[in-house]
Amino acid sequence: MQWELCKMRKPTRTISGVAPLAVMLPPRPCAHGACLYCPSLNAPQSYTPESPAVLRAKQCDYDPSKQVKTRLKQLQSMNHPTDKIELIIMGGTFLSYPEKFQFQFVKKCYDAMNGKVSRSLEAAKKLNEKSKHRCTALCIETRPDVCTNKDIRKMLEWGTTRIELGVQAIDDKIYKKVNRGHKVQDVIDATTRLKKAGFKIGYHLMPGIPGSNPKKDIKMFKKIFKSSDFKPDQIKIYPCQVLKGAGLENLYYGGEYVPYNKEQVAELIIPMLKLTPRYCRIMRIMREIPPAYLIAGIKNIDMRKEIEEVIRKKGSKVNEIRFREIGFALRDNRKIDSKIKLKTTKYKASNGTEYFIEAINKDNILFGLLRLRLEKDKTSPATIRELHVYGPTLKLKQKADQEWQHKGLGKMLMAEAEKIAKKNKNKHIRVISGVGVREYYKKLKYKLDKDNVYVEKVL
Repeated sequence: MQWELCKMRKPTRTISGVAPLAVMLPPRPCAHGACLYCPSLNAPQSYTPESPAVLRAKQCDYDPSKQVKTRLKQLQSMNHPTDKIELIIMGGTFLSYPEKFQFQFVKKCYDAMNGKVSRSLEAAKKLNEKSKHRCTALCIETRPDVCTNKDIRKMLEWGTTRIELGVQAIDDKIYKKVNRGHKVQDVIDATTRLKKAGFKIGYHLMPGIPGSNPKKDIKMFKKIFKSSDFKPDQIKIYPCQVLKGAGLENLYYGGEYVPYNKEQVAELIIPMLKLTPRYCRIMRIMREIPPAYLIAGIKNIDMRKEIEEVIRKKGSKVNEIRFREIGFALRDNRKIDSKIKLKTTKYKASNGTEYFIEAINKDNILFGLLRLRLEKDKTSPATIRELHVYGPTLKLKQKADQEWQHKGLGKMLMAEAEKIAKKNKNKHIRVISGVGVREYYKKLKYKLDKDNVYVEKVL
């Protein structure tokens, strides 16, 4: 099955079931100052003036509405379905911007997807429930120390479903050395608050950060999944590079810091992939840094592809989500056994119990997943933090042929989650739903709660 790959540019962009659409924030320095590895240039924090996403944003004067409309046209011109959008707000600590700016920024994004300016954010969200371009997920990047309960309430009001935390390392000495401005306890606290609220959580990690070494990188990576304080759902691995305009540049030229080379990074990434549990997805490896701004560090942005080819040739066992997704199996023309079973992995995390429910086949290929969280207090609702059916993105109401969306896997996963919640004597279940997915949950007898945040059901 080719699912018209020959007509689609960059097919992997929508291979996981949604169309990612990133909007960039205007440049604004961090309140704590600059981290040692972060470039201080006329660009959004941690980016360079010529990064692809920055160039697109600058052409739109950083106007969120223009950015969304422009990107939608680009995705459509590449033949990608744009019915299911994952909106990503990036380029700095969004929650540090003025509150009025935050709400206006989010509303303008919804208005652009809707093709109509609404009178309020709530009206825009309501309209998006049945819009042509539905926001099925909203992701915000923030710092662990800029993630209070008040921030969480705002993010829920915006329809946010996923948070990416700039963790980099879990070591207070390293944080002090790189002027990170927060402590490991902030990571633990933010992770707990976010999970209790139902968010899906991603960590950004930086092997080779000043103060670390390969042995320490692996030790910290193991701790992230061994300790119940952490256990993120997703990870982006960005090996430390020396960028023009960063404080690290002076240390490099002074001979006080040397970044990892390609071989060292490969020797780290392979065991990291093997160590990643089946409930976590390695979202990305390497950042796309324009060569003119890269002083030192590896340049291979396609390193992941090379590493995965080595792993598959050796037949090494890797359980992380992206490695097992059906979309990539189809892309690689692998033979697919269509007999699907459910597998549940139970683990303790952030003072609660997580149930990771997967739809897989005998070859461990992943077709869909659900994350269910139960708190110790039985009066607290059971929370579904994520429901995702993988495979190439299909348009809304489009019938599946050989694809795996729209075949009832979501209903099967939801039924299993409800069964587990009932067995654990939970009387109430809720879902942190993207605004554009609410219609789907309504068909499963879920209703929007009184605060217009979660969809819920009495069991």
